[in-house]
Amino acid sequence: MNNNCPWCGSEKAQINLWLKDEFLTKEDFHICECLNCGLLYTMPRPSKDKIGEYYKSEEYYSHQENKKGFIPKVYEAVKKVNLKHKYRLATDGIKEGKLLDIGCGVGDFLHTAEEHGWECTGVEPSDEAKAIARRRIKAEIIASADLEQIPDATFDVITMWHVLEHVDNLKWQMEQLQRLIKNNGRIVIAVPNYKSYDGQYYKELWAAYDVPRHLNHFSKQTITKIFASVGLKLTRTEKLVWDAYYISYMSEQYKHHSLPLIKGALRGLVSNCKARRSGEWSSMVYIFEKKR
Repeated sequence: MNNNCPWCGSEKAQINLWLKDEFLTKEDFHICECLNCGLLYTMPRPSKDKIGEYYKSEEYYSHQENKKGFIPKVYEAVKKVNLKHKYRLATDGIKEGKLLDIGCGVGDFLHTAEEHGWECTGVEPSDEAKAIARRRIKAEIIASADLEQIPDATFDVITMWHVLEHVDNLKWQMEQLQRLIKNNGRIVIAVPNYKSYDGQYYKELWAAYDVPRHLNHFSKQTITKIFASVGLKLTRTEKLVWDAYYISYMSEQYKHHSLPLIKGALRGLVSNCKARRSGEWSSMVYIFEKKR
């Protein structure tokens, strides 16, 4: 098994955490920190023919439609608010054009963008999610490998909403982002931030580690360094404030505490209050541009 850093290839790493797949299988994993580039990454990394098994759950809300129950209803309500916020972040100051959403799921964000006149393309590996998306939206939904067939400098905006942490081949993905975005185009990346208060508080039970579905774990320093290496400049950071509440709720469930919804809401509130001073939000949105 190759234990090298998935970004820089260095063999020099230390184990930061031992943890389990609390969400589904209860299997043991660990998170390594590369001593060369600083990236945190999950080990062992499931093979491509096995990784899909870790997503097969009725509770995996991001790929579900019309789920019943209180938490899915709250999830859907918050998602609608988040979609408007995400759209503003992605397109503010940019006229209608071509938009690529990598990891588009069932097409929620693409649907919003299409309603505002954008010409959209989505990338989605899940056959189930892809089928739902194709029923809902006009956008072409393709496989990741199909990105190589798209001409250079095609898109005005590229988004990855909580997707980069799932990517197995970071180098290939970064090459495609750099190649496909137009000069002065915008790339919007949302990922969990393990340096947030809730990340530091819950430690190995922090739900946003979500091993082994999350293969890469980013801080502002590491993600900025990675994007800069392919000529993409960080222009600003934003946040997704609702994520702290959901992640804290899930983390409380993993701790098997009573009243996880209430305790998670309180811990999420504390995390957001602390982030107003530190800038370390539970979910960070990084906005990059490709300069001429």
